Amino acid sequence: MANSETIPAWITLFIGLYGLAASVGEMRSPGSWAAMLDEFEKSEGIRFIAGIVVLALGAVIYLVNPWQPDDWMAVMVTLIGAAFVIEGLVIFAFGRAYLHFASSLLGPISRVWPWLGGVFGTIMICAALLRF
Repeated sequence: MANSETIPAWITLFIGLYGLAASVGEMRSPGSWAAMLDEFEKSEGIRFIAGIVVLALGAVIYLVNPWQPDDWMAVMVTLIGAAFVIEGLVIFAFGRAYLHFASSLLGPISRVWPWLGGVFGTIMICAALLRF
């Protein structure tokens, strides 16, 4: 069970696990991220659901994480939650254009993104485990 001192580490751990697992999935099935973004771009319903999920997840992270300006991890987790909220709002407001932009970023360097995501996930996991 998490207490207020370990909440940032728990959130960091789960974000890291997500980053690592998503990267491994893309490495095992190259092109799946691009296909997913293509489906998001084409479907109003999927975009709406994605916007709700990203907005809700960001709001929960932002509200649950204690604000501790002297703790770098707590500040980072708060900023990640705020970024998710902003991304959810952008998906609602500019969904097709935003996802087209994201698709264009994935296209030319598609092999680099899963590796960067895996490194990011591993760093987040290690940072969280060092905090416990």
